[in-house]
Amino acid sequence: MTSLQEQFGDIDIYLFDQILRGNISPGMVIFDAGCGSGRNIVYLLQEGCEVFGVDPDPHVIDAVRQLARRLPAENFRVESVEENSYPDLFADVVICNTVLHFARDDDHFRAMLQGAWRTLKPGGLFFSRLASTIGGEHLLEHISGRWYRMADGTERYLVDEPLLMQWTAELGAELVDPIKTTVVQNLRSMTTWVLRKPR
Repeated sequence: MTSLQEQFGDIDIYLFDQILRGNISPGMVIFDAGCGSGRNIVYLLQEGCEVFGVDPDPHVIDAVRQLARRLPAENFRVESVEENSYPDLFADVVICNTVLHFARDDDHFRAMLQGAWRTLKPGGLFFSRLASTIGGEHLLEHISGRWYRMADGTERYLVDEPLLMQWTAELGAELVDPIKTTVVQNLRSMTTWVLRKPR
């Protein structure tokens, strides 16, 4: 009998929620923009999804290629999210999980977001989870612009609800869910932002 760990790997629980609700289903084309070592693709691979990914770290791309041995190595590329070489409008789902808060500034955030968004088909699902100021303002030390030092000592580019709503409108997108934020034990706030691309 397959254990849940073997079946789902270390999938983000909020991404799992989208699977449970039928927003991500077997056979879809998935683009993991900033895939890391592939924690979110174990189940998707088992369900016959065609998975693609980019990450600037060659070591994690090697790990993902091993995890996804049934797929061509070319499906996983050592590239940045903003300058990825995948075609426009090819993916049913784009996952951008714990990536966008590594933006250097507003322009870099825009470039990463647009680099991921352009690959999504009309009607496709965009799933993002990122650090934010929402609900955790008291845990933050402002550095400059959107840069903050969080209670866990890390420094990140942090969004807030008005910025996410502004981007939702600029992209012409529809919120699949209300913006949801979890405060992680007085260390940081993590926000889930899920969009549907217009047809």
